[in-house]
Amino acid sequence: MDTTVTTPRAAATKPRLSFWQLWNMSFGFFGIQFGFALQNANTSRIFSTLGANPDQLALFWLAAPVTGLLVQPVIGYLSDNTWHPTWGRRRPFFFLGAVLASLALFLMPNSAALWMAVAVLWMMDAAINVSMEPFRAFVGDKLDASQRTAGFAMQTFFIGCGAVIASLLPSIFSHYGVSNVPVNGTIPDTVRYSFYSGAAVFLLSVLWTVLTAKETPPENLEQFRAERKQTRGMGYAFAEIIGGFGRMPKTMVQLAFVQFFTWIALFAMWIYTGTAIADTVWHTTDAQSVAYQDAGNWVGTMFAVYNGVSALAAFILPIFAKYTSRRIVHTTCLIIGGLSLASILTITTKEMLIVPMIGVGIAWASILTMPYAILAGALPARRMGYYMGLFNFFVVIPQIVSGVLLGGVTKHFLGGHTVNTLVLGGASMALAGILTLFVADKADHE
Repeated sequence: MDTTVTTPRAAATKPRLSFWQLWNMSFGFFGIQFGFALQNANTSRIFSTLGANPDQLALFWLAAPVTGLLVQPVIGYLSDNTWHPTWGRRRPFFFLGAVLASLALFLMPNSAALWMAVAVLWMMDAAINVSMEPFRAFVGDKLDASQRTAGFAMQTFFIGCGAVIASLLPSIFSHYGVSNVPVNGTIPDTVRYSFYSGAAVFLLSVLWTVLTAKETPPENLEQFRAERKQTRGMGYAFAEIIGGFGRMPKTMVQLAFVQFFTWIALFAMWIYTGTAIADTVWHTTDAQSVAYQDAGNWVGTMFAVYNGVSALAAFILPIFAKYTSRRIVHTTCLIIGGLSLASILTITTKEMLIVPMIGVGIAWASILTMPYAILAGALPARRMGYYMGLFNFFVVIPQIVSGVLLGGVTKHFLGGHTVNTLVLGGASMALAGILTLFVADKADHE
């Protein structure tokens, strides 16, 4: 495997951006994560309300990682090879994804049958990925190496803020008298109005970045256009996308193992937290019951806590990294998060469920910041979008593995109790933390 990748000297001479420039270029992530948080906190609840059994949930959730597997490398490749004098390189994809994701967010709570909800999840996740992937490359495009950790931290801040509000929305609507009860198997109004709000927030937030952030054209625009003409055609594009696996930098290969075990844990948490706490704290498995829907609202509160913690930690972790290293910070955070997730097994009151979410939030802040900051320093500037998209393979492959296996593992080896699946996820996250120690970070030698 050829693991030698050089970054052009020009990448080290980019102008330093102000706080508000970092703010504007990252603000779209507020809306993107608003959509993702609604999806993560409510999809299992919607599926269960429409008749899905607990052991089917992981399979139905396969829509999310499979669309990421298909969409992100392609969008990354296309955005690398795009330049428009008005729209730029990444912003056309921000906008297109936002329009489609907003439509899907509107349709999701109006699903009248389980198959419709699964189909809309495919559409929604694909659209969110179209917007999200170029945002990662955007940081590499615009920021010098010395500002990249801060750039990804700003994204993490907006991810946390958007997710906090979105996760709490069903509880907020319920507090103000909106019905939280499914009538004749339909989605509760609290969830329906939350998704409508998410559709508007997603579109407006991404538009903010599209209209306020500028992009710099390729250094040699004529050469860029000439190369683009030579590389047109789906056959060439497909060969380039697949061929990139053999040219991955060594750091990217090492981070792949970290990502694999990290995202098994996260996928288990997103799928099974609702059914787990409904069983262990609310003592019900009936998705049509008031108690089950109350547990669903509390999942939103729990997820709001971990996202809120991540928003605050986003600006603290880079300081720790400065005095230690990004590897040490990521290792520590993942172990804290893994132990916290596993501890849900021991909790029997809803208030105490908030405590492990603090540890998960610390881990989530690092997951959204450190791997991308480490990776960006190992990538060639002209292929930043493609490699960031390719890196997503190691986010979605573990989710696909989880979707295929977790239902059977839970049913046949974990007694059918999904809280045990959360313990398995916690162990997987802690293992990812240990593997981080073996990742080569260019910043450690600068």
